[in-house]
Amino acid sequence: MIEDPYFYAIALPAILLVGLSKGGFGGALAMLGVPMMTLVIPPVQAAAILLPILIVMDIVGLLSYRKIYDRQSLINLIPPALLGILAGWAMASLVSDAMVRLIVGLIAVSFTLRYWLQTAERRKTPARHSRPWGILWGTIAGFTSFVSHAGGPPYQMYTLPLRMDPRLFAGTAVIFFAVVNSVKLIPYFALGQFSADNLLTSLVLMPLAPIATLIGVWAVNVINPEKFYSLTYSLLFLIGLKLIWDAGTTGFL
Repeated sequence: MIEDPYFYAIALPAILLVGLSKGGFGGALAMLGVPMMTLVIPPVQAAAILLPILIVMDIVGLLSYRKIYDRQSLINLIPPALLGILAGWAMASLVSDAMVRLIVGLIAVSFTLRYWLQTAERRKTPARHSRPWGILWGTIAGFTSFVSHAGGPPYQMYTLPLRMDPRLFAGTAVIFFAVVNSVKLIPYFALGQFSADNLLTSLVLMPLAPIATLIGVWAVNVINPEKFYSLTYSLLFLIGLKLIWDAGTTGFL
């Protein structure tokens, strides 16, 4: 088990932010978990410690959003996401963390800029479901989620334009990532990422998981839909910039 106090000073707020995201309050917040923890431990270890905690958050989210989800989004996104996880597993030794951060960051920033440059009327017009877009973004979401738990922006590339009610948006995300995270357990075990020290560290941090998730559920129930989407796009943009910066500082650019 990790005993460094500095690690917990970083890990506790990271898990709080991830829990808020898992509850549905600003999905992009979940992407902060691994980057924050990599300030003190290697990325692979951070992802391994965080995954069991994400599973607990998923369970709390599933209980909180029972029967609240968009069926067509899940049909379009989940099968491609499973293929993305398989691709991530197969390419685990070839793809660097910096490369994933750069790709996800560029997607997030370009998507947000496109949204902000649209007219106010067009922003409020819901998009239609699309199988081809679901295949593209679902696959990318599964791949980036496997590599560094960074499936949020690709997932939101498909779901944000649909302009769902915040609770429906949150409930759909909870189911999608509950499936993705559960499937990821198999290749993570196969790659030997669940050491006894990592699992003990996850266990120490786990009590914060349900509390943070329930705070996120509460926030979604009280926030105005327009403010919800404005905040989510803003967070997506800022985290995209952070990921691009991280890719550059680690020597990829």
